[in-house]
Amino acid sequence: MTHKLKPVEASHTEPATALSMQGVHHAFGKREVVKGVDLDVAPGEVVCLLGPSGCGKTTLLRIAAGLEVLQQGRVALNGGDIAVPRARHVPPEKRNVGLAFQDSALFPHLSVLENVTFGLKGEPPRERRRRALALLEQLGMAGYADTYPHMLSGGQQQRVALARALAPAPQLMLLDEPFSSLDARLRDRIRDDTLHVLKKVGAATLLVTHDPEEAMFMADRIALMRDGGIVQTGTPRELYCAPCDPFVVTFFGEVNELSGVVREGRVLTPVGAVEAGWLAEGSQAQVMIRPEALRISVRDAPPGEHRYSHVIMAKLLGRSSLLHICAHGEDGREAHLHARMPGVFLPAEGQAVDIHLDLSQVFVFPSAAAGAGAGAAHGEAEQDHRDYAHSHDGQ
Repeated sequence: MTHKLKPVEASHTEPATALSMQGVHHAFGKREVVKGVDLDVAPGEVVCLLGPSGCGKTTLLRIAAGLEVLQQGRVALNGGDIAVPRARHVPPEKRNVGLAFQDSALFPHLSVLENVTFGLKGEPPRERRRRALALLEQLGMAGYADTYPHMLSGGQQQRVALARALAPAPQLMLLDEPFSSLDARLRDRIRDDTLHVLKKVGAATLLVTHDPEEAMFMADRIALMRDGGIVQTGTPRELYCAPCDPFVVTFFGEVNELSGVVREGRVLTPVGAVEAGWLAEGSQAQVMIRPEALRISVRDAPPGEHRYSHVIMAKLLGRSSLLHICAHGEDGREAHLHARMPGVFLPAEGQAVDIHLDLSQVFVFPSAAAGAGAGAAHGEAEQDHRDYAHSHDGQ
């Protein structure tokens, strides 16, 4: 006996993507700032556009918002086109999109409650008030409903701006560096509150940031951009633990960079051999080692015995200690490396040490510069990361 399955009604099927951007290009004059980007955001998902200043991430968000007219490609919201070049451009106010920027841009002449209810014109006053107060309660701002913006701190203003953006129940939330103007401790707390609210209301969210730590905390997926294109998209763990490009490695923090030649599927470095069987025999390889991949233990040898790997300098950074190590390889090569150890670990200058390598935090790529010296450890990668992580994004 066969049983017929009742077909699922299409009207009850949630769209696979809330936001879909396909083949998006954008230029300002002769300068192309977005170069063929494909990006999807699923309902209830938080996707972070991460990258250095000028990489195109804010321009991409403005295209999604309708603040920039699409020049090439296609943008759809819940399966329906909202932007097609020379054919369709739905204005921002008709896209059912919530916007929050670095500047909270609250109306100074309206109270907190009036700011949040501003976008709910079509609903009865009692329902508008109920919805606004519920959002303010979730963000810890219900006690400030009758307060005016100039009486609030920057963090409080940002919470109110988020409540105002969420009040109309948008299909998509677009956040552009919303926490970057806040001090570090306040920023952490507001990020946490914001993420809880976004997940509770189930809004699809696209967040622009230049801060790798913020992206890893907030995002279900990260799209890392460089020069107008997406280098890699994936979960925070995928980008951190399985980077596809040296740029991805350096963007998430300081790295030690070494080079070597592939011999019998391995590259020999001053801290041990690293697997590289996917590279051609005899080819030059770039080896990138995170500071936390180096596990240091004190060696029973007289201080100043420089036949062994030894400490050049040790600094306490609070929750971790940073060691500058001179590593000695079996083949006589040396390299200056940074190691990061948890807690207080401050061996004396010149102390002989053993180095143990955590291979899960070591990454090997074809060499970008075949003649690079083996001792070029952390300098350029560290400076690049500082530039990327602390610059203000203008594009």
